[in-house]
Amino acid sequence: MKNNRESSLFGKKVVLLGGTSGFGLETAIAAADEGASVVVVSSSQQKVDKALTALPEGSKGFSTDLGDEKQVEQLFKKIGELDHLVFTAGDGLKFSELSELDVDDAKQSINLRFWGVIMAVKHGVSKIREGGSITLTTGALGRRPRKGTLVIAGMASAIDGLTRALAVELAPIRVNAVCAGTVRTNLLADMPEPEREVFFSKVGSKLLTGRVGNTKDLAEAYIYLMRGSFTTGQIIVVDGGSLLV
Repeated sequence: MKNNRESSLFGKKVVLLGGTSGFGLETAIAAADEGASVVVVSSSQQKVDKALTALPEGSKGFSTDLGDEKQVEQLFKKIGELDHLVFTAGDGLKFSELSELDVDDAKQSINLRFWGVIMAVKHGVSKIREGGSITLTTGALGRRPRKGTLVIAGMASAIDGLTRALAVELAPIRVNAVCAGTVRTNLLADMPEPEREVFFSKVGSKLLTGRVGNTKDLAEAYIYLMRGSFTTGQIIVVDGGSLLV
């Protein structure tokens, strides 16, 4: 921990929904390094317990189904006041063309990634202290879809609009989002590792950065948006230049 009282996150309470793996956990680690106290939330108690081993002593974690409003309401009652709310929760990305789409699976994903955000903000916003913020997560496929990404792209576009609407409705609480490109996380865990590596290599070779992203790349964006006291209603794209190629 930097123990730097000049850091705008020093002494702040940061709650990360989906903060037990991937760039959610990386952001929790980065916030803790800035002197924030962190709370991570996952649907899996096992993931919560594992994440806490990577975080400083005194960090907290809760297991909650973020697609269940009653559980979300109870979660924020347990958490109490906070400064920054970050939503990175999501299930594995599933690519499917319309003719093969499992609508029930798609509804479950949308319930977590879209309605989960609304439920979290509905019950969490009253707990946010003055100067606090909300940071959501969206994806570059919402701006540049590919074949087989209709549900993923649709949800990303919905979060883009939701971010701006919430920024207007909840002001002066700041609301922003990080728009992620292709990043090495567990969201593609269903893909066999050799196939996944070929995918990352192929995509990375086409990007302006020459590589796909990593969790630290994304964490920097979340930290910036928590600090950025004059930034609201914005979507920061962290995609290696994928929208330009």
